[in-house]
Amino acid sequence: MRIQNAHDLTSHGNVAGRKAVIEILEAGLQAADPYWNTRQLIRVDSGRLMVGGTQFEPEGSPITGEETYELSQLGRIFVFGAGKGVQRVASALEDVLGDRLSGGHVIDKKGHPVILKRIGVTLGGHPVPDEDCVRGCQRLLRMLQDLREDDLVFTCVSNGVSSLLTLPVPGVTLDDVKTTTRIMQIERGAPTHDLNPVRNHLDMLKGGQIARHVQPARAIHIIAIEPGNYDALMYENYWLHSLPDATTYDQAIESLKTWRAWDEVPASVRLFLMKRDPAQDTVKAVEYERFGHRIFGVMPGPYQTAKIPAAMRKAQDLGYQPHLLGEEVSAIEASQAAAYLSEVAKTVERRDQPFQSPCALFTSGEMVVTVGKDGGIGGRNQEFALAAARRISGSPRIIIASVDTDGTDGPGVPLATGEDATTCLAGGIVDGYTLQEAASTGVDIVAALRRHDATPALQDLGSGILAEPNISLNDLTVALIMGPA
Repeated sequence: MRIQNAHDLTSHGNVAGRKAVIEILEAGLQAADPYWNTRQLIRVDSGRLMVGGTQFEPEGSPITGEETYELSQLGRIFVFGAGKGVQRVASALEDVLGDRLSGGHVIDKKGHPVILKRIGVTLGGHPVPDEDCVRGCQRLLRMLQDLREDDLVFTCVSNGVSSLLTLPVPGVTLDDVKTTTRIMQIERGAPTHDLNPVRNHLDMLKGGQIARHVQPARAIHIIAIEPGNYDALMYENYWLHSLPDATTYDQAIESLKTWRAWDEVPASVRLFLMKRDPAQDTVKAVEYERFGHRIFGVMPGPYQTAKIPAAMRKAQDLGYQPHLLGEEVSAIEASQAAAYLSEVAKTVERRDQPFQSPCALFTSGEMVVTVGKDGGIGGRNQEFALAAARRISGSPRIIIASVDTDGTDGPGVPLATGEDATTCLAGGIVDGYTLQEAASTGVDIVAALRRHDATPALQDLGSGILAEPNISLNDLTVALIMGPA
């Protein structure tokens, strides 16, 4: 079970509805695991290493088919990577390659357990990078500089890589990057596609520069999402940092100005971007394609990933007709997304429109929470759940839940110690009785939302979801509307 506190979550409120939602979430979380697909992609047999599978190839790839290597003719084999839950990909590589693996290094999110044995692991800060991110990148870079032509390198990246893979360019400090990230993402609520042009160009490893450092070794790049389209990966990518970067210095400058952050970010950031130094630029598609590297996506399937179909199948099995309302609910305030989904659910409950109950409504994507200068402890999925609790208060048939599939919603580690210590939650689950429970236990949901302090509130309500960490495939949100009976 990925969800670790299912018993507590289903011991109060709408018990029957909560049990169904937990089963649905569990099915989605179980599907968000790249381990077995990675083992299907990479195989060793009779002294040969084989890598490939048409289901893992980006559509339109100029090089197709299986890659085969004679292990006796290979030099060393390394694994490098970064992202939330990236150890699940690396663990599969460890198990397939065994003693033939020479080592490597990956950077995962703090709050995740270390599960690798042959590959080094650094746990870094997310969503704001920290000193451990830099230390992990420095170790990774040292190992990249020792590669030879007969070496083979596997890289693996997943969601969260843009924070965890942080090694600032000369003249820009980690504090400068942290300040810029905090202003743009935390205070302003800028989405990743607006933040990344900035941080891509302030970094020595982002934007395909890992692939540049791999030279002259051969490389297989594994992305822990769906394979996608080759041209899109080459010419539209802004966050898979083992692949080329489509963003520019001018886009970085424009993004800071659009979000009214240009005058607030450190002077070193403005100065570096205005220089537009081509020697410090990220890797573009023309350069990247000369490397001859292969790319594989280990989470093939519709709706971004397997998590949505798996969750929808479970809902169907339980007697709830599933409906997908949006697979890219991104750059939307979590509280606003909760308000909309709650109103749709209430309309279904009252009128059986636009869907007939019993049914389950699903969304996915990457919501945001604009915190401002202050802020408590929480995450976008937790804030979503707490905001939904106000909207569905008194409903006897609606249950709403949201989780981050990596199992750690928000920073991933407690932000306080001692009596104020908090547990890292994956998200939250609420129903029509949650607001009444809050009143009886003294939990002020309105104040918690105002302070963006969702974690303590959900903990006190017994509605915070604890989950085993894994790969990040964005948010998984479900609204269950039970039948009239």
